[in-house]
Amino acid sequence: MIRFGPAGIPLSCKGRTLKDGVEDVHNLSLTALEIQMVRAGTQDTYPNEEDVGLTIKDLTDRLVVEIVRDDESITDPDMPIEEDDVLVQMIYGITNSFGELYPIGNMAKRLDVAVSLHTPNYMDLGSNNELTNTCVNSIRHAGVIVNALGGEVVVTNLGLYNGLHDEETVNANIYENVSMLMDWWKEAGLKPKLGVEITGQQDVFGSLDQILDICKEIKGLTPVLNFPHYHARTSGSLLEPDDFKYVIEQVQPYCKKGGIHALFAGVEHSDGNEHRLTPIKKGDLKFDTLAECLVDLKPEMTIISSSPLLEHDAMYMRIIHERYLSKKVAKAIRVKKKNAEDAALAAEAGTGAEE
Repeated sequence: MIRFGPAGIPLSCKGRTLKDGVEDVHNLSLTALEIQMVRAGTQDTYPNEEDVGLTIKDLTDRLVVEIVRDDESITDPDMPIEEDDVLVQMIYGITNSFGELYPIGNMAKRLDVAVSLHTPNYMDLGSNNELTNTCVNSIRHAGVIVNALGGEVVVTNLGLYNGLHDEETVNANIYENVSMLMDWWKEAGLKPKLGVEITGQQDVFGSLDQILDICKEIKGLTPVLNFPHYHARTSGSLLEPDDFKYVIEQVQPYCKKGGIHALFAGVEHSDGNEHRLTPIKKGDLKFDTLAECLVDLKPEMTIISSSPLLEHDAMYMRIIHERYLSKKVAKAIRVKKKNAEDAALAAEAGTGAEE
């Protein structure tokens, strides 16, 4: 199955809540929604007297994603709050409260909408500074949220080469931080995969080889196939169906449950670097070519529209894919019919010869 959906709440959605977004995606005959964690900020707060004994699921006036108790991080949503705890509250709320995530996740399952989450675009797990700590926490909190929603994957990039350290040091820091992060992920019992994204800039960690290498090295990771990023980074290499087939087959062995998570948009690029994402019909990256490849490969895949037109281009991709699928089915029927006619003629000719 191939799912299509937007990167964020649809632009046409009258309500701007996550619940509204899931319902609107379903009403548009789409089957996926990638939530955008636009900002990563959190603040430490302290429990009110009436909070003590409750859990973070019970708090209705703020989105608390973590309890810190004696310098220990607690993400168990059923852990009662104690008087001396520190509550880590998200400044930018995906929902009004943690407890809202569970019914929204259940609704998404009923409506057959696969939910994922993209961390903030600017991430730095390679510099080992204060920002790195913030980025690691953003990924941790994203994992807790997607776990509560019953989603499949948290999408992130990992860092950039900013001149503070040499490339080898940055890579080593990224591996170390991601490895520690996934140890914590396992201890916290989080079910979603952490998806590491192919990036569209030469000075950002995230070539296809880098992504496959880190997924091979660290358990719990899955590659995220960002087609416009890959296209830009490889100076416009995705031109023929076989070009798409190559990259899909490279990531497929690392994508088990839920299949491949991918993003698509038009893209302006030069010298191996992305300049901006565009509507799908613009530029030299053509969805028709990918659709032709998909009807042959039949991969399990979720394709998120990261185009500025969001749901419009998600619906456009679904229609184009269905069109190519219909053409293939019609061709198969014609071939089957012709084979049957040829067989009948051959049988008739054989009967005539016997007579």
